[in-house]
Amino acid sequence: MYNFIDLEASGLGIGSYPVEVGVAMADGKTHCTLVCPLQEWTHWDDQAHALHGINRDLLLINGRSVLKVALMLNEWLSGEVVYSDAWGNDSCWLSLLYEEAGITQRFKVDSVRSLLSQTEADRWHAVKNEVLKATQIRRHRASNDALVLQKTLLALRGEAQYPQTRELAC
Repeated sequence: MYNFIDLEASGLGIGSYPVEVGVAMADGKTHCTLVCPLQEWTHWDDQAHALHGINRDLLLINGRSVLKVALMLNEWLSGEVVYSDAWGNDSCWLSLLYEEAGITQRFKVDSVRSLLSQTEADRWHAVKNEVLKATQIRRHRASNDALVLQKTLLALRGEAQYPQTRELAC
């Protein structure tokens, strides 16, 4: 199995920043943490908030510092490859996180597409929707999303069933 990562953010585009990081590990463990925004991180998109349901006050109260989050990710993923279905966005937000933390990212992020044959890529969204329905995961949060990506790959390859899953949250 493979490691998967998902990030929730303050929005898309210029000025956006990570607000939550979730990881589904190859060994079956999951990790998730909220990110406390830096003072200069002020961009806030109400549509993003409506999607993930994380408000800025929650981040300020329960979020971990960018340094702590970067260190945690390095601990969980050091030397590993982690896959994302939104590689462009997630890589940018991770780069911002590590730049602001002042440390080196010790894992590689790659697109889930690099794991897929053309047939699997063509079926990805339909199978992902089946996984969402079967697992009854409804909350759009980073750890849930990473787990759904992992289960989708397994389902595509006929390697696992996807019974109802307990939703995860930070």
